Amino acid sequence: MPDVVRELGGVPVLVCDPAGPPVATEQDALDLIGAAFAGAEVVAVPASRLDDDFFSLGTRFAGEVMQKFVNYRLRLVVVGDISRHLAASAALRALVHESNRADHVWFVPDLDALDARLRAAA
Repeated sequence: MPDVVRELGGVPVLVCDPAGPPVATEQDALDLIGAAFAGAEVVAVPASRLDDDFFSLGTRFAGEVMQKFVNYRLRLVVVGDISRHLAASAALRALVHESNRADHVWFVPDLDALDARLRAAA
């Protein structure tokens, strides 16, 4: 399935294809932001598409990507199982916890959870 804009929880979401290209550079993140300008307010990226550097906070890649989304006033949602990364990093666990309490970047297990979260926020 290609990346497609779908309505979840009453909000247009760019749902990224799990088989799509990896997000390994800032330019890859900007490409997703550009695709979101087709009418999405949220970009849902499968965790499997994010380079491992995203989950290794010392690389600063996650911060750079998240800041790009904030700058363009888009929500970033990482969708999928990141338990392996969480088990390896207390700092990542803290980031996920704090992000999920805010409004710009969320980590959810699946699209159903994203739909429910968006409905609750409406």
